[in-house]
Amino acid sequence: MAEDLEIEAEQAEETTPIEYGIWQMPADYTLELLHHKIKAGDITIPQFQRGYVWSPVQASRLIESFLMGLPIPPVFLFVEPDQRMLVIDGMQRLMTIFYFFEESFERRPGGQPRPFRLTGINRDSRLYGKQMSTLEAADMLKLKNAVLRAVQVQQTRPEKDHSAIYHIFERLNMGGTALEDQEVRNCVYQGKLNDLLANLNEHVSWREILGKPNPHTRKKDIQLILRYMALFHDGASYRGPMVDFLSEFMGKNRNPTDEFMRAERHRFEKACRAILDNAGSRPFHPRGFLNQAVFDSVFVAFARNADRCPDDMDRRLAALHADRMFQKHTTSSTTDPEAVSARLGLAEQILFGDSGDRRRT
Repeated sequence: MAEDLEIEAEQAEETTPIEYGIWQMPADYTLELLHHKIKAGDITIPQFQRGYVWSPVQASRLIESFLMGLPIPPVFLFVEPDQRMLVIDGMQRLMTIFYFFEESFERRPGGQPRPFRLTGINRDSRLYGKQMSTLEAADMLKLKNAVLRAVQVQQTRPEKDHSAIYHIFERLNMGGTALEDQEVRNCVYQGKLNDLLANLNEHVSWREILGKPNPHTRKKDIQLILRYMALFHDGASYRGPMVDFLSEFMGKNRNPTDEFMRAERHRFEKACRAILDNAGSRPFHPRGFLNQAVFDSVFVAFARNADRCPDDMDRRLAALHADRMFQKHTTSSTTDPEAVSARLGLAEQILFGDSGDRRRT
């Protein structure tokens, strides 16, 4: 199990009050067509850490319900620009259908596929113990032709802001244990950037900086990397709130060029090494917990200046943490645009400026 990552909490943010134009249309898909679309990648199932959690009994009862003609709640699919669809609600139902048609559940690491036979239903039922291929011909055809309603959702307005998918997913998945912001992004912004963030999170120097050998189960460490990367590139245009800023960065850079990927990997690894060599352990923990505002400003400064670290970095880092304005902008209203801009400037000035010092205010 991953060790806990102790991050100092920021003041809760409300997301930007955008009015969206949302097109939605119900569509009735046969189970045979849904199986085909999932297998072909036309319907994408979010792969996040909770994964498939239904028991064989729960899964069997869903299949039995279809064969009995009982109503099943609809699923929600977000239609992306390339017309592929992302599941934003109904993952367990859709994967159950897929697994039954495939006749086995997902393979567990190091294990064998688990056969999917109907279990937990009445033992006297003609369906008990059946797999797809062993159903009676009439039952097999009935299941193939059974219908599941899907609500297709597509954002039409605003044209250049595609964050509706984030908010729809977040609100449809508010039941039970709420997903963390980065868990939601991991679901809705799958692509090359998402894969890169996960890969960078495993880097040995980064794990050493955090002091935690294992990735965080709720992806809080991945969100830190995204936060640095977004502010490095777009910090000058930051308008807040931070939650939308990070989502927008992931959305617009979802599948970047190979050159972008190489540059980001090189810059991140170089910054991590420079921090370890010059700032020592726990440079983002002025009060014992990792402070996200301290982190983003210091990490961005190192990423911009990793080739020219001064010899007196210990003194400069202490001066930065002691600076009154830096303390203000890393402890209160930390996601306000003024605070973000000010602390990014202060970190670079004090850590890498000619004098490494400034007049206290």
